[in-house]
Amino acid sequence: MSDDTPSGTPKDTHYATLRRAHRDRKRTDGGAAPAGALKRRPQPGRPAPAGRVRLYGIHTVAAALNNPHRKLHSLLVTRNALARLEIAEDAIRCPVEMVEPKRLDAELGGEAVHQGVMLETEPLPAIRLSDLGKARLVIVLDQVTDPHNVGAILRSATAFGADALVTTARHSPQESGVLAKAASGALEHVTQIEVVNLADALSALSKQGFRTIGLDSDGPESFEASLSGERIAIVLGAEGKGLRQKTQATVDALARLEMPGAIRSLNVSNAAAIALYATRRHLG
Repeated sequence: MSDDTPSGTPKDTHYATLRRAHRDRKRTDGGAAPAGALKRRPQPGRPAPAGRVRLYGIHTVAAALNNPHRKLHSLLVTRNALARLEIAEDAIRCPVEMVEPKRLDAELGGEAVHQGVMLETEPLPAIRLSDLGKARLVIVLDQVTDPHNVGAILRSATAFGADALVTTARHSPQESGVLAKAASGALEHVTQIEVVNLADALSALSKQGFRTIGLDSDGPESFEASLSGERIAIVLGAEGKGLRQKTQATVDALARLEMPGAIRSLNVSNAAAIALYATRRHLG
């Protein structure tokens, strides 16, 4: 009895060859890739021109467009996203270009959740500690480098009416699309101050009448007990290493958040939100 096996080829080997060919055809036709196959990495976006940042996301861009202190350069937006911004096109203070989503993917990269809009702008103008005026509530970050954490802190700072966020020139995220998206518009509502030497900045805040309180899980007193006076600066360190030794020696007080549970430390953005709530209640 004859079959289709080529002459001189063992039958099992022939069938194995046919199975491999069938699998190859499935991959070519869009079939599922074999287990363990590498996923294609999202394509990176194009860098912003020197001296500019690219903001994206509906809430982020809407807040930036409504900020009179922003110097705007261009807005790339889909028709649907423009409607969601709820801003008349003729009221936008920069050129507007209608685009398809794939154009934004190319500009921002495959990982950016742009929601159909990208604003090219200059960073917000920097101010100095001496420009705080009548500010009563300030957040100070000691080398918190994750832009997602800083963005979340900005959101809480906006919600609880903080007047400013102080960061260091080094070991802190610069204004960027990632940070602004995490802040979801809060970047436009909290004054940001960049300093070179954090210890000097803390001393300057104390001279201005601020009580500087560093959060530390081993602090000698509870955070609520450390609150006094009418001007408060909450100082938070990076996750893991916490406040640097020099910072601990410079603040007016070290305090802990009371946590009776099994975990004695929180994500820095969560700790910031709790401290802001307690401070706002103290300030009234």
